[in-house]
Amino acid sequence: MSFISYLKDGISLGSVYAIIALGYTMVYGIAKMLNFAHGDVIMVGAFVILTAITKAGLSPLLSVILGIIVCTVLGVVIEMVAYRPLRKASSNLAVLITAIGVSYLLQNLALLIFGADAKSFVTVINAPTLTLFDGRLTIKGITIVTILACIVIMLGLTFFVKKTKPGRAMQAVSEDRDAAQLMGVNVNATISLTFAIGSGLAAIAGLLLCSAYPTLTPYTGAMPGIKAFVAAVFGGIGSIPGAMIGGILLGVIEIFGRAYISSQVADAIVFAVLIIVLLVKPAGLFGKNIQEKV
Repeated sequence: MSFISYLKDGISLGSVYAIIALGYTMVYGIAKMLNFAHGDVIMVGAFVILTAITKAGLSPLLSVILGIIVCTVLGVVIEMVAYRPLRKASSNLAVLITAIGVSYLLQNLALLIFGADAKSFVTVINAPTLTLFDGRLTIKGITIVTILACIVIMLGLTFFVKKTKPGRAMQAVSEDRDAAQLMGVNVNATISLTFAIGSGLAAIAGLLLCSAYPTLTPYTGAMPGIKAFVAAVFGGIGSIPGAMIGGILLGVIEIFGRAYISSQVADAIVFAVLIIVLLVKPAGLFGKNIQEKV
């Protein structure tokens, strides 16, 4: 029964990674940019929700909505101020360095505003615990909510990208930005919308992460953000189903690594598995190899 319990915990953790990875894969798939500040947007969303409940006295629902709005606006501002001027830079290194700079900026602003001490996250999701096998297996309500949220978000994003006009514009921008602009697609608005969706998902991920592991610091989003990026690459960055599968697999591998090998090397195991997968399939599990014409 312990194996099933570990599997359940792995799927729950992996679902959080998957939601974060969906933000990564959306931004990279459409804008071809790696937003390494994405993990810190998670932290911002969690702090906004916590502050709205404890300081402003808002209800949990209004606090979550406020957190999503703030992160959505933050994502758009980051894209406009930090990334848009570098969109035609001769090297991707400039965008990468800028993303790291934005990440440190958000962390240090959080340090100045909230301090370095860990904060206890409030209980926002009150879902009943499910008991199975005559009490030998219990599944917390937050675990059920996290897994369901991951599935719903993945299906919703897939429908949005494939069946709606803005989604088709995203596909066009992803395929050929200049050609899409010639066909009347507003490239700037489309990329801003992509960052907005990804950052809104980051707020949801921050809520679910801090509800499951109720400790919040200015560095809360850093390591989950890196692992979610690994999950996106693992599943095939640019693929929405790949981000979900990659995130869940990564969470399961991490939990099993902690349980059966060592908690101290669990992170190393995760990155080692990624290296092995990329050696066998460089584009990731669901990625496509793209041949460039010369």
